[in-house]
Amino acid sequence: MTGPKEIMVPEAQADKLTPHADTQAGASEHEDYSRHIPVMLEEVVSALQPEAGKLYVDGTFGAGGYTKRILKTGAEVLAIDRDPNAIAAGQAVVAEYQGRLRLVQARFSQMEDVLSDVQPDGVVLDIGVSSMQIDEADRGFSFQKDGPLDMRMSSQGLSAADVVNQYKMGDLARIFNFLSEERHAGRIARMIEKRRESEPFNRTRDLANAIEMLVGRHPKDRIHPATRVFQALRIYVNDELGELARALIAAERSLKPGGRLVVVTFHSLEDRIVKRFFADRAGGGGGSRHLPEAHMRHGSFAPAVKGAVGASEEEAERNPRARSAKLRAGIRTEYPPLKADYSIFGLPTLPVLPETDNAKRKSS
Repeated sequence: MTGPKEIMVPEAQADKLTPHADTQAGASEHEDYSRHIPVMLEEVVSALQPEAGKLYVDGTFGAGGYTKRILKTGAEVLAIDRDPNAIAAGQAVVAEYQGRLRLVQARFSQMEDVLSDVQPDGVVLDIGVSSMQIDEADRGFSFQKDGPLDMRMSSQGLSAADVVNQYKMGDLARIFNFLSEERHAGRIARMIEKRRESEPFNRTRDLANAIEMLVGRHPKDRIHPATRVFQALRIYVNDELGELARALIAAERSLKPGGRLVVVTFHSLEDRIVKRFFADRAGGGGGSRHLPEAHMRHGSFAPAVKGAVGASEEEAERNPRARSAKLRAGIRTEYPPLKADYSIFGLPTLPVLPETDNAKRKSS
């Protein structure tokens, strides 16, 4: 990367967040086992309705759980992942389903370019960090195992260490507040600014321990005191919310009439973006049935499911990662895509500083 990227974050009055289970330091062995299980697989298949001979986009390939299930129906899949490790690991799946799976390293917001004017019959997105990324200590997504403070899904651009060691105290506090509603955001940011003067933060457990020493931890606390900070840094470093907003617009432009868009989210920031998108794309006249017909908008999506669908009690018990999952889905109508108005997502821009020379060297 050669310059600062624009990061979009939710408004300060956002509802309370549900921390992603994979970021918690106290995960059990049962949760470790669960990480490779595709979340809400049956619900995804039901909403997507894949058929033999049709083309589907898996915008978040990860370990390939959704992709492999779709391929078993006889369908074709274009799978996308920004993580080069996921692309490398997925080559075995490409070989197994020779001719019906294309695996591309890209951001899911780039699906229009990857598709090259081909209209898919469905798009599925599983938002957030993947199980493999969490499991690899060297990626720095979790403090369960000590590793470099990285968190970059694509291994390019600013790392979490760059942000923690270079950003001003006020910007760090805003990141922690906006992206995870960390109630100690200001205190943690001040601590970081003071500590890094003598010793920078380069390891995950170093940062987690420093936050725990500052904030304290009650034995009955459900999550580690550093969980929300790590979540905020990960979302920020990877521009996850901006990527999601752009991916929804890209899916709207790409899908053929009758095509289905299925999105699985894991915390309220993501879910609210998807909810607002489908509500806006339902058409109508801004909520007034008294407007003249000429002022009514035709919707680009019709609902495929009612509201948000959660995981079953059985799955939530078996796989803790599924407890916060929500699925929303829509069916593409015959009407043209609506204007790409990103204001519908309620995502103001969070100020960012230019990349450091260190970050530029890492991304070159």
